[in-house]
Amino acid sequence: MSGQQQTFTLSGASCAGCVRKIESALKAVDGVDDARVNLAERTLTVTGSVSSPTCISAVESAGYGAKRAAADPRKQRELQRDKDRQHFRKLMWRSGLALALGIPLMLWGLITGEMSVNTSTQQLAWGCVGLITLAVMAFCGGHFFTGAWKAFRHHNANMDTLIAVGTGAAWLFSMAVVFFPHWLPESARHVYFEASAMIIGLINLGQALEVRARGRTSAAVEKLLELQDPTARVVSESGEVDVPLEEVQVGDQVRVRPGEKIPVDGQVLEGRSSVDESMLTGEPVPVKKAAGDNLSAGTLNKNGTLLFEAKKVGAETRLAQIIEMVQNAQSSRVPIARLADTISAIFVPTVMIIAIIAALVWFNWGPDPRAAHTLVVLTSVLIIACPCALGLATPMSVMVGVGKGAEHGVLVRNGKALQQASNLTTLVVDKTGTLTEGAPKLTDIETDGDVDELLTLLASLERHSEHPLAEAIVDAARDKELSLHEVEDFEAITAHGVRGKVDGRLVLLGNRKLMSREAIEPGDWQARAEDLAAMGRTAMYAAVDNQMAGVIAVADPIRKDAKDAVARLKNLGLKIEMLTGDNQATADAVAKQLGIESVHADLQPEDKEKIIGELQQKGIRVGMAGDGINDAPALARADVGFAIGAGTDVAIETADVTLMRSSLHGVADAIELSRATLRNIKQNLFGAFIYNTLGIPVAAGVLYPLTGMLLSPVIAGAAMAFSSVTVVSNANRLRLFKPSSAQEVRP
Repeated sequence: MSGQQQTFTLSGASCAGCVRKIESALKAVDGVDDARVNLAERTLTVTGSVSSPTCISAVESAGYGAKRAAADPRKQRELQRDKDRQHFRKLMWRSGLALALGIPLMLWGLITGEMSVNTSTQQLAWGCVGLITLAVMAFCGGHFFTGAWKAFRHHNANMDTLIAVGTGAAWLFSMAVVFFPHWLPESARHVYFEASAMIIGLINLGQALEVRARGRTSAAVEKLLELQDPTARVVSESGEVDVPLEEVQVGDQVRVRPGEKIPVDGQVLEGRSSVDESMLTGEPVPVKKAAGDNLSAGTLNKNGTLLFEAKKVGAETRLAQIIEMVQNAQSSRVPIARLADTISAIFVPTVMIIAIIAALVWFNWGPDPRAAHTLVVLTSVLIIACPCALGLATPMSVMVGVGKGAEHGVLVRNGKALQQASNLTTLVVDKTGTLTEGAPKLTDIETDGDVDELLTLLASLERHSEHPLAEAIVDAARDKELSLHEVEDFEAITAHGVRGKVDGRLVLLGNRKLMSREAIEPGDWQARAEDLAAMGRTAMYAAVDNQMAGVIAVADPIRKDAKDAVARLKNLGLKIEMLTGDNQATADAVAKQLGIESVHADLQPEDKEKIIGELQQKGIRVGMAGDGINDAPALARADVGFAIGAGTDVAIETADVTLMRSSLHGVADAIELSRATLRNIKQNLFGAFIYNTLGIPVAAGVLYPLTGMLLSPVIAGAAMAFSSVTVVSNANRLRLFKPSSAQEVRP
């Protein structure tokens, strides 16, 4: 059970202080390895060997509520949407009712100026208003008082505490004025029922707008979940039948028609089609699929019918793993969030102390009416200081940023990687499979005779070879639909090449040593072979019937977009260094074509890791992009590891960022997204800090000597409520993020 991850939905959590208290309560439980609260989603993720009831009990002991989230992500999202809709309607109803009382009272005070209690008639009238206000406070703001009481019982203080104390103090003072007006000087007999009603109404309205805006931040996961069809068409001996997705088993044969989504991961058995994989890879061009090709759940079958065998179902599919990775990343913490955590730990108690000190100053040394001024200052400081915006500043941006990355085929494993990617100064890149295609191909065939005839002879011969380069020659012949012939007396000569008879003709293919062994003089072909070798290609001599027939070259071709991607990365301010196990000549040739100045060749896997470590010791922040098993140590050592999506599972599991398409443009996308997200987080934190830093002194009355006015508690309530909406709205600006295209790279 060690390492098990459980997700819970929370109730009662409203600010950064709540997050800290819940996480602290869980981490104190034996068996809990980690506990993370996502305030934006109101979820708790617990990792460790601990039971669900124990986790729920720990949350409740901290003064909050929790229940186990649904196992099915789709069902959980539906439940969350329904819950959010109900919560939104409830908040709007509460807001409307409170404002329906508060606005007329405020207008009455502005128009008539009669908000004082001096006669028995006014006592009766305002007493009735006070009772109505109490009912509204109980119905529309009861959850604030309940939350404050729970926090008090558990020796905590949170946003609910500030709201409850602020509005409660305004109501109690007003009722004291109603019942005992003669105890106060005439100038202090002012009631503040409209402040209590308006504050509760405005805060409910702000929370409703926050719920609405918050729903948009998880749009990326919603889109991923919608990629899954609820049923699959399974083919059996009895015919074809649509079955629920969860009933599909590994080994089942599934048919998909044009326009349908692939329900599970599988391998094509029959049929040909084009499949749109853009929803997973970000690559807009459909991919041709035929027998033997792999299919991924959630992709869209375009124009043909496919019969395939299910290979991975349920939580094992690529789509399910992507959804899980995105959700985990969205609930993770970025290092910059520690600043907000540190402040929130002492924020609410500090604010309450400041409010009390400010109130005492006004009560003892303030101008008349002192009691009224004291109440205004106390209430305004408590209300305007609620740290809602502070708690939402980072998780909202992380949620949108991680989700936006998923839309572009960039899967970020955690918030730390999301932040660190923005600070990289050097990108170390593997060559094979990252800058190149990763599979040798025939690039050149030069002969004085017929090209197809020579290729037919050579491919027929190489079909019997197990050398990696042989496959490239055979594939080239098959691509041209050439008919291969039978071979006699085939011989593979170690470190030289191959020989054999094709249609009775002696065919030789190999290096200079093979030609010397067979006493064949290369002549002018030697210079051409050396030119090809200088270009980073493996050149081979071809001879037929003991006469030179030409030269061919095989190479791992550079990816079509590699040069543009390297230029784009440089444009982002990164230095590019190539690390490869290939020989120096080939590495230099590739680097020259791509504009990479720093090259390290002939490396072992441990050498790559060592070089990255040496760079880090110099204070350089290093990213690593690779795709192979031999890249795993380097990917783990780098500050941020980028795994090319077409690479091995080991590389993908080791890396911090997985690129769903095999292109370095994905690295550039990830870095641009990281910088945009971190910039957004800083804007949110700056806004939240400045809001509280400036708001508290203003509410305490520091501007009174200059303006002769105090900040109204109603204005303080409105400002506090809409500060959270501002943070959420700013985070949602990330939804407009679009990575720069290769065409936008400046020369």
